[in-house]
Amino acid sequence: MPFNQKPQKFNAKINTVTIGSGDKTVSIGGNSTFPFYSFDAPTENTAKVGIEISDMGLEGMPESIKAFYGEAASMADIAKKAATVEGADFVVLSLEGGDPNGTNKSVEELLAVVKEVADAIDCPLVVEGCKNVEKDAELLPKVAEALQGRNVLLMSEKEENYKAIGAAAGLAYDQLVGAESAVDINLAKQLNVITTQLGVNAQKIVMNVGSAAVGYGYEYVVSTMDRIKAAALGQSDNMLQMPIITPVASETWGVKEASASEADMPEWGSVEERGIDMEIMTAAADLAAGSDAVILRHPESVKTISAMIKALA
Repeated sequence: MPFNQKPQKFNAKINTVTIGSGDKTVSIGGNSTFPFYSFDAPTENTAKVGIEISDMGLEGMPESIKAFYGEAASMADIAKKAATVEGADFVVLSLEGGDPNGTNKSVEELLAVVKEVADAIDCPLVVEGCKNVEKDAELLPKVAEALQGRNVLLMSEKEENYKAIGAAAGLAYDQLVGAESAVDINLAKQLNVITTQLGVNAQKIVMNVGSAAVGYGYEYVVSTMDRIKAAALGQSDNMLQMPIITPVASETWGVKEASASEADMPEWGSVEERGIDMEIMTAAADLAAGSDAVILRHPESVKTISAMIKALA
């Protein structure tokens, strides 16, 4: 008996959001199918891959990543090198050094790094805060001002600081807003609702609905992304039609499988390969679950995931 394929058609689609300006831009979202379901409808925009660098330079990075950047001495050098990685569509600058419970760099210090990186590259830029709600509320509006005209995506807007970040990024300085919630469809939708009520255009919002390394409660991530895509497409819920971006690197490189030394866990094999494998597996799972873009750290991970996306497009 022959197989008769019946495409699943949706009248709704995910919003298209373009990051960057000039000739170097990337667009995420825009599709009307579940991830990689190109047999149901043509893919408008394939998933994108970002490479993460930190304002802390190469401090604390795995040796294999340090080796890739080699003699890069400044943030400008690191940013330029990151932008050349095969498969990287955009650069992500994490301002982790601003955390008051860590290095606690001043806003002025961090702005200097932001400007240095922005001036060094011509590809799209995403800026992620320090994950401290109060500090990000002070920092990210000033980043939005400093990067006017670059059409950057500012991550780390949360319900606790959405007024400060949303008003500055999405309204005052015409940037893109990354709305971050904690692996819950209702929390994700609520943040989108209050951000748009603030006056931010829904077409300028990208969701970060949270993630986890594979094996670490990852089923919650899959179910959340799946429910969001189903509601966005199947129920035409316009408060869940924002594309999803997922910071994979920050979740994977800190788990014991990626960081335990070979001396401590010789049966686990090469620590470098373990870290790359954990990053690749998590990114692949995120993309299959519904993420429209992933943020990675290791050049080999970026190359592999980019190749996977092209093969499945």
